[in-house]
Amino acid sequence: MADPAQGAKRNGITYADAGVDIDAGNALVRLIAPMAKATRRSGADSDLGGFGGLFDLKAAGFTDPILVAANDGVGTKLRLAIDTGILDTVGIDLVAMCVNDLIVQGAEPLFFLDYFATGHLDVEAAAQVVSGIAEGCKQSGCALIGGETAEMPGMYQGDDFDLAGFSVGAAERGSLLPRNDMAPGDVILGMSSSGLHSNGFSLVRRLIADAGAKLEAPAPFETEAGTLGEALLTPTRLYVKPLLPSIKSGHIKALAHITGGGFSENIPRVLPDALAADIDFDAWDVPPVFNWLQQLGGMDDAEMRRTFNCGIGMIAVASAGADAEEAIASLNDLGVPTRQIGVIASA
Repeated sequence: MADPAQGAKRNGITYADAGVDIDAGNALVRLIAPMAKATRRSGADSDLGGFGGLFDLKAAGFTDPILVAANDGVGTKLRLAIDTGILDTVGIDLVAMCVNDLIVQGAEPLFFLDYFATGHLDVEAAAQVVSGIAEGCKQSGCALIGGETAEMPGMYQGDDFDLAGFSVGAAERGSLLPRNDMAPGDVILGMSSSGLHSNGFSLVRRLIADAGAKLEAPAPFETEAGTLGEALLTPTRLYVKPLLPSIKSGHIKALAHITGGGFSENIPRVLPDALAADIDFDAWDVPPVFNWLQQLGGMDDAEMRRTFNCGIGMIAVASAGADAEEAIASLNDLGVPTRQIGVIASA
């Protein structure tokens, strides 16, 4: 009988023969290191490659901080990115879905880590994805301090990959949102979305398939939107930097990120049981992409509002008068179209 050890030695099998290319992973780290370095901020100045990312809260200016953590993905929007080959925007979505949840609680995002899993590591494609993650971090003022690239043959087919993100933010003790002084008569402000953001894409893909629409064809709902694929992959709006001044000035009492579940499920999460949101759905023009999807699916308004953001990606609650007016002015000045869309009422 042959000696198993001798047989293994004669075969000379390597990890690469099993489908995992360590050299490709190292090449990716070298390629993305400058991207991560470009996201450095006070409190984060270590390089990629350590066993853990470091962050110095004191150097970031906090004295008595409460940490807030969030993790998320971008769902089946990834399928459209893979099918179209447009890979440099879903990283922005990944960051946005995490940091927008942090700012809702009044926390400033500090750092971000990503998880990229694939069956076969395409270094160029992965670098495009990470470039979007780095861009999202820069736009939201948080540092990309680490991540994990997992090459798992047999788990993913072809060019498929999956993404997950994790972010930590901080707020000084006593300044977290929502505040406990919301009352009937407070006004609800709506901040415009950039499009579909990263929710409802399983339905979007079903509607496109049923209609026979082609991702490479011109977008049928907007003449300047490019192809249908490009329009649907418009990255999620980042609300962090535009909101921080209004939060720090005390003008905002509560925030709600309009993601999965739409208006009907996300707004009640930040309201006391005794209060309700009275939304005027005629207060803004619904972007054409939502009208197009509604017509394709024959959906009623209620189904649209519990599935999609319908043009409002974030809502804020503020006292009527000066607080609301100053918050609206600040957000508009910082590039986020904002208007009053409702009031707080007794439940």
